[in-house]
Amino acid sequence: MTKDRLADLQTWRRCSCRSVTITSLGRLADGSLGLAQWHWTKAIRQMSDHRTMPIKPSRWSWNRFKDLMHFYIMLGVIPSALVITYVNLFIGPAQLAEIPEGYVPEAHEYFSHPITRWMAKNVNKSYQQEYELMCHHIYEVEYQQKLRAAERRIHDKMAEKQDTQAYYYEPVSSRQERYIRDVDQANLENSGTN
Repeated sequence: MTKDRLADLQTWRRCSCRSVTITSLGRLADGSLGLAQWHWTKAIRQMSDHRTMPIKPSRWSWNRFKDLMHFYIMLGVIPSALVITYVNLFIGPAQLAEIPEGYVPEAHEYFSHPITRWMAKNVNKSYQQEYELMCHHIYEVEYQQKLRAAERRIHDKMAEKQDTQAYYYEPVSSRQERYIRDVDQANLENSGTN
């Protein structure tokens, strides 16, 4: 083999291809000179090559986060899109009409879109409900203030006269008193008198 063919063969051994055809000048099977071709197929493992695997931080958490985010977004987006499409195609906005005599419309009936009407009826509170809730809150706070003021006046009167046991009397358990008396008696008997 010539040197350039040998260099090609060595290059072939380093490359990642699986087969190669080599043509060289030599003796053929019948003894005459001519071109001979060899077709080699070889599995190359490249175990001595200095390829390295780059060490990188794991992307598992990021990929898992993206998967869950897409899943839960689609879990809400797809049904919402279907409901909105159905409402817009088959129900449509409300038509403006005269209010019948003696009928008092509710707050949610003033909205034209069906989804807005549903949200005003079932999710949001009407102005009347907000007003009544605020009035109830004011009543509760005022009632608590009156109770605290009455409790403070009672406490001051009891401190002034000191004729009840409510705030100033601390009950004592007689069981603990008997135990202390028995311990003192036992100590006195064991120690004796000097």
